[in-house]
Amino acid sequence: MIVALVCGAGVGAGLWLIARGLYPPRPSLAQALAQLKRLPEPAPVFTAESDGGFAARLGRPAAEALTRAGAGWLLPATVRRDLAVLGRSPERHLAEQVTLGLAGLLFTPAIAALLLLGGAHPPLVVPLWASLPFAVAGFLAPDLGIHADANRRRRDFRHALSSFLDLVVVALAGGGGVETALADAASVGSGWAFALLRRALDQARLARQTPWAALGRLGQELGVGELSELAASVALAGTEGARVRASLAAKAASLRTHELAEAETADQAATERMSLPVVLLFAGFLLFLGYPAVQKVLTGL
Repeated sequence: MIVALVCGAGVGAGLWLIARGLYPPRPSLAQALAQLKRLPEPAPVFTAESDGGFAARLGRPAAEALTRAGAGWLLPATVRRDLAVLGRSPERHLAEQVTLGLAGLLFTPAIAALLLLGGAHPPLVVPLWASLPFAVAGFLAPDLGIHADANRRRRDFRHALSSFLDLVVVALAGGGGVETALADAASVGSGWAFALLRRALDQARLARQTPWAALGRLGQELGVGELSELAASVALAGTEGARVRASLAAKAASLRTHELAEAETADQAATERMSLPVVLLFAGFLLFLGYPAVQKVLTGL
């Protein structure tokens, strides 16, 4: 009975997804009018790659079907932000999740089939229920290392941002305007962080937008609050004529202080990790010295 219910639920869910993908629901009149009146959103500053490996190519049709069926909630906003920092597209990530989830779902039945070929007779209900944890683990496996890698790239971007602020302060001290100082500072540096800053400023110039709006959008896409604060400070200087050079210099100094504190914390953590092998070696040495005496006492009893 349980096997029949599980199979029926799976077939029904598959048919519902197929019907939802082939015949999407028709939007209402209010939604259609709102779609016509909506202004086009600006293009994302950070362009993610769309290609992938074998897992991404294998699961891309299923991922596209899930996206059309309205399953975008499978990728939370935090995961999308981390993917943007790492330069990976959400479609590729969802395709990899679907492929690994199906692999985890089929892992237990494959083991059961091998046992059947070997002469064993495992119950059928156990592989079906055991496949669900493996499917969930396979689906969530691509999310494990994303957050740590994204935080590492955000730390590198903050390091480049402090140098960018110093260059902006130097350009402002030379008598240049805000937009000119931002463009000159972005054109001097190298690396992926300065490439993103140049791309944001170029898009703002081509779209006839303010450069601080593009920088604020880049900070939201990357999840770097310091860049959004920089955009707010520069917006004050560009719209209200505020003197922003001192505030930018103070922000650059605070970023460097924060980076030094993080570096000292990482060094202390590394020092503590280095002491662990010494403790284990000392414990092994004590065990090596005390084992003959303990054995002699135990054998004497």
